[in-house]
Amino acid sequence: MRAQRIDETDYRALRFERLDRVLRIAIEHPTSARNAVDGLLHGELARLFAGLKGESEARAVLLTGRPGIFSAGGDFAWFPTLSDLTALEHLRRDAKQMIWDLLDVPIPIVAAIDGPAVGLGASIALLCDVIFMGESASIADPHVRVGLVAGDGGAAIWPLALGPARAKQYLLTGDRVSAAEAERIGLVNRVVPDARLEAESFAFAKRLAEGAPLAVQYTKQAVNKLVKDALNVAFDASTALEIVTFQSEDHREALAAIAEKRPPEFRGR
Repeated sequence: MRAQRIDETDYRALRFERLDRVLRIAIEHPTSARNAVDGLLHGELARLFAGLKGESEARAVLLTGRPGIFSAGGDFAWFPTLSDLTALEHLRRDAKQMIWDLLDVPIPIVAAIDGPAVGLGASIALLCDVIFMGESASIADPHVRVGLVAGDGGAAIWPLALGPARAKQYLLTGDRVSAAEAERIGLVNRVVPDARLEAESFAFAKRLAEGAPLAVQYTKQAVNKLVKDALNVAFDASTALEIVTFQSEDHREALAAIAEKRPPEFRGR
């Protein structure tokens, strides 16, 4: 049977490179140096994971960002366009399919976090199979800081990785987790010097690509059933509540405070 390849055409925010049976994919938003998630990047990530479900030429994926940034999370300029319920419902459905497709990609995905991984960027990285971080990188899910519920998978994967108490410590504050702390608490697999991140994460992806494909892929599939169970419990509830908070006064106040460079005054409505 002929090996299948994802259609790499018509992507503007993702760059593809094939090396030794490893498909390297870099998030490189053309108009956002911070790789902020807007309609373009959100849509391309959704298409990416759907397409990777059929990939069989590569035997592993290395997912990274541009130098110094994985993804800074949601684009604040995009958020006001999502206030309409129809737009939010489309976003919720696309986000759910994206996360389920990510977990259903048969070949293993290694994440290499160089710089901040925030919000959806953090969720995607944490839902990969093995996670490397550069020593100066960080990870955070600061939805609450802009008056939103931690949807898009964060409410499921953080408790699964850390347990409820420590997960709530970070999800209820939006505090940043340094690379050293992320490794210490078991949030990621390995922290390496920044200059070695590309080489070491690629070497691990190559090692997975050289393993017995069926054994590697079926083991991933079996373990991901545990992850899917957590998502089945938390994902729909968290994204439904996120839609509620997208329409809240507190969310509008958070965006205004960011634009005006002042502390927000939340009122709980």
